[in-house]
Amino acid sequence: MSVIRTENLIYDFTVPDPDGGEGQKNRALQGLDLSVEPGEFIAILGRNGSGKSTLARHINALLTPTEGTVWIEGMDTAQEDKLWDIRTAAGMVFQNPDNQIVMTVVEEDVGFGPENIGVPTEEIWQRVGDALEKVGMTAYAKTAPHRLSGGQKQRVAIAGVLAMKPRCIVFDESTSMLDPRGRDEVLSTVRELNRQEHITVLLITHHMEEAALADRLLVMDRGRLVMDGTPREIFAQREALRQRGLSVPPATALADALREAGLPLAEGICGEEELAEELAGLVRKNGGPRA
Repeated sequence: MSVIRTENLIYDFTVPDPDGGEGQKNRALQGLDLSVEPGEFIAILGRNGSGKSTLARHINALLTPTEGTVWIEGMDTAQEDKLWDIRTAAGMVFQNPDNQIVMTVVEEDVGFGPENIGVPTEEIWQRVGDALEKVGMTAYAKTAPHRLSGGQKQRVAIAGVLAMKPRCIVFDESTSMLDPRGRDEVLSTVRELNRQEHITVLLITHHMEEAALADRLLVMDRGRLVMDGTPREIFAQREALRQRGLSVPPATALADALREAGLPLAEGICGEEELAEELAGLVRKNGGPRA
């Protein structure tokens, strides 16, 4: 069974009229059909206004469809009696960790969600300890969140979601406010959760080098899903991405420039390590460096 499935997902919203009229109706999602399988690591790309965050909020049942249906582990998000089950199954980490951290001590914040859904006290503390260990924040359990760096705060926010024991986590531009070191910390945590804990990950991002880490890329434009494939497949379509206001990772751009200069490099190179391996292979093929 799919972790996430949408069928003809349509979402309309109204922009208020400053003069007090009815306002203008806009369509954020236009007949979206999507299926996400257990354990997938998917990155969702798209320019501002493409519908990425609107889709994310449907997965966590913060929004419900105008038309169509969203199922999370077979549960219809329009069913109010399933709300807590859905939000337990599909956790969400937002852009600003300060908006998600509500307590004054790290371990209390991580335990806040499980307490709200009625988890017994002994089990709460077990979950808190496990979640902090998984994100590498055990040493900060007694720390006040305001004393943490941005990357550390975001890892605490992730731990708070993990303590709810979700099968899927949506990261809605969760690294966009972080410096490079903070982004690396959070992305390392995300990858480990996917690989070691087999948690399904949806990473909404505008950083192409982050998207390159995923197994599958979805590109959205004007509320529609317009591209779906592996990073290699998607980043090989540079012109199609450019038309949708998107670029490619720096390593891909460099590989393309080297290819145009005459080096026989593969299409769709996504990351620095892959590019380095390609270049090293060319050196070995040509007999290595000459004195």
